[in-house]
Amino acid sequence: MIDKCSNMYKEVGAIKEKRGKRQKKNKKQNNTEKKILLFGKDTKEILPLFKKFPQLKIVQESPDYVLSYGGDGTLLASEYAYPHIPKIPILKSLRGHRCIPHPPEEVLKRLAEEKLVAYRYMKLFCSVYPEGANHPSHQFEALNEVMVEKGRINTAVRFKIWIDGISYEGENKEILGDGFMISTPFGSTAYFANVTRGIFWNGIGIAFLATSEAVTHMILSEDTLVEVKITRGPAVLAYDNAPDSIPLQAGDVLVVKKSLQDTIIYSCGVIHKLSEPF
Repeated sequence: MIDKCSNMYKEVGAIKEKRGKRQKKNKKQNNTEKKILLFGKDTKEILPLFKKFPQLKIVQESPDYVLSYGGDGTLLASEYAYPHIPKIPILKSLRGHRCIPHPPEEVLKRLAEEKLVAYRYMKLFCSVYPEGANHPSHQFEALNEVMVEKGRINTAVRFKIWIDGISYEGENKEILGDGFMISTPFGSTAYFANVTRGIFWNGIGIAFLATSEAVTHMILSEDTLVEVKITRGPAVLAYDNAPDSIPLQAGDVLVVKKSLQDTIIYSCGVIHKLSEPF
């Protein structure tokens, strides 16, 4: 039987860590001080709760955990601001199926007792190369997706895709439409699902946005290297809910692959799949 409150990494499109010595070690560290950085516009509401848990120390820098208090957007913003630091997302929103719906005091109690469950989620690493450049102008990670859409509402964008160096549509052809997105399994439950009406649990997903293609999407191995060249712009690139977008012109190239580092997000128990994949 699975212990829903054991401090271990679960496998959800990511890496599983075995129980045993680690679990025994955690029992001896229940009183260890944990440094928590609060993230979200309403975090003042939960400040009084920390008086009940002296081993949880609120800090402004070098935290052990980032506690986001809001919805899924707040969680994404916290990962953007503090990448790779474990996240504890507590729901304070009408929308937030990636957040813990339990009362904040219960979540803090489980954190103090080391009874939260950690999950690893893959991220994407994207490099943007201006036309003819050998070095990228932008590099970033995305937990949800990388999106490219037409830069003018009345003009389509044209682009070509290579999958591990092989042209998807043929060397002399290009795709015409509103754009595309490249998604992680984590992000497939968001905008990707709205476009394709489905989600996936492993790999990298590419969805086409109102294009000339007969298919709406494809799911690739997580080890795939995806290259996209804008053949006619203008276009605009955005990722997750990052505040700034990146303008793209004809000749610009995107290179997208799995990031070397995962995101760690805690929950109060076993996460159940939201719906069936494709």
